[in-house]
This record gives sequence, C-alpha cells and structure tokens, in this order.
Amino acid sequence: MATLLIVAPVFALIAAGYAAVLFRFVSESAHKGISEFAFSIAIPALLFRTIVVSEFPDVSPYRMWGAYYGALALTWIAALLISALIRARREDREDGVVFAIGSVYGNIVMLGIPLVLSALGNEAAGPMALILSVNTPLLWLCGILQMELVSQKRTGSALSVIRPVLTDLARNPLMLAIGFGVIWRFTGLGLTPVVDRTIELLAQAGSPTALIALGINLFRFEVKGEKLSILVMCALKLAAMPAAAFVLTRLLGLPPIAAGVVVLFAAMPTGANAYIFAVQYQRLVNPVSGAVALGTLLAAVTLPVVVWVVKG
Repeated sequence: MATLLIVAPVFALIAAGYAAVLFRFVSESAHKGISEFAFSIAIPALLFRTIVVSEFPDVSPYRMWGAYYGALALTWIAALLISALIRARREDREDGVVFAIGSVYGNIVMLGIPLVLSALGNEAAGPMALILSVNTPLLWLCGILQMELVSQKRTGSALSVIRPVLTDLARNPLMLAIGFGVIWRFTGLGLTPVVDRTIELLAQAGSPTALIALGINLFRFEVKGEKLSILVMCALKLAAMPAAAFVLTRLLGLPPIAAGVVVLFAAMPTGANAYIFAVQYQRLVNPVSGAVALGTLLAAVTLPVVVWVVKG
C-alpha cells in the first residue's frame, strides 16, 4: 500500500495531462508553456531550495557516479551490440548510436525528480543533484562524439561539435539552479523566511506541473515502426539498466538513500531528450518515439516494483 501511495499519484497526474489533451480541455500545444514554466522556473526553484535547506547523507560522488554511469555504460554497450545484430544487413552504425541513446537516456527530470522525492524525501536532493549535474552534458557529448566517429560525413573538429552543446548547458535553468544552490549552501547564509516561503511556493508547483507537462507531451509520441527495436529499448531501459545499477550500488557500498536515487533514476523510462537526439540526426525517429510512449506506459508497472525493492 505504501508503494502504491508513492507511485499512483505520480502516474495519475501524467494521465490527467494526457486526458486533458485527449478531451480537448487544453490544446496539444499547451505543453510548451507548461513545460517552460516547470523547467525554467518551478523545477529549478525546487532544486535550489532542496539543495540549500536539506540535510544530505555523506556519500562519495565518485561511488554514485560509478554506480549510475557504470550501469549506463554497460547498457549502452549492450544496446550497441544488440543493434548490430538487429541491423546486420543495413550496416548502419549511426542507427546504433541512436538506439543506445534511446536505451539509456531516461526521463530523470520530468518523472524522476517527482518520483524520487516522493519515495525518498528531501534527503535525496543531494544525490539527485550529483547525477543531474553531469547527466545531460555527458550523454549529449558521448552521443554526439560517437555519432561523429561513426559518421562518414564529418562536420568539423570535435571542439566545433561540442561548443554549441556546452553553450546551451551553460544557460540551462536546471544546471544554473544546481550550481547556485551549491554555492549558496556553502556560504552558510541560508534563506530568510520571506525568500524561503516564496521559493517554496514555486517549488511546490514543480512536481505537479512537470508531470502534467509529461502527460500532455506524451500525446505526440506514437508506437509505430520497428516494433522489435522499441521492445528491446524498453527492456534495456526498464529492466537491464536498473538491474545493473542495483548490483553496482551493492558492490560500491552506497548508503540507502544514494543507492535508492541511483536505482530509481536508472529505472526511468526513455525520455524526450532521446527523441530530440533521434530527430536531430533523423535516425530511428519512430522507434525512439515508440520507446518514449510505450516505456512510460510500462513504467507504471515496473516502477512500483523498483520502489518496493528500494524501500524494502
């Protein structure tokens, strides 16, 4: 029952967002405004406040990164090998890179942050920030560099490829919120009651709006084309990666809260950023779209199990 109370409201809000578009209470384009509010204002406020005021468990960032990104690397390699088998006749290694991105790039912001905070509380903020601070830069850079490596159409030097990504990340509200939160915490100044309450009000809107935005956003994703690829990506993302993360958290001796964040983040379904990557290179667009839609649906079944394991 405790697990149901954690997971059910999260997916109820996602369903509410989807239903709002389905029954035309809001337009499909509403996701843009809601998403911008959630990820430019509300979620950054949530991250900033939790980093400044929360008590964090004493955990080595290197062990956390080792567990999460070790599981990600193992899943990435498995995805490349499986993609090579599925596409042996096409001999297209660029598809393999996108297939790998779709198998490891989880929805750790829109779905992960609300679910982890609901399951583990504000003590999870520190471990979450450690992963969030490097996740997008690392995955985009690895994906782009590997795509450039296997592509026959080189677009320039590695620096010219990386620079736009780094520029975008430097203006990313989530990255800025984490950075300023860490800096402000180290000053020891805390937050005055008025400022704290103002930020708290914004932060309270973060999780609900992110989940509603996810539900609205799902309306445009379809399960079509290359069903085998979709199923394999979902299996790798929802089963293989969290299983690898669970084993690595035990081997590296992570404390319960940090281990819970790693495993739950690893268990998140494929996120919209993987779809954006596929669209950018015009590779496996339909399969990745299908993995986002089907993965989120299947996560309603798999995530309660993962939460139960983490909490148990």
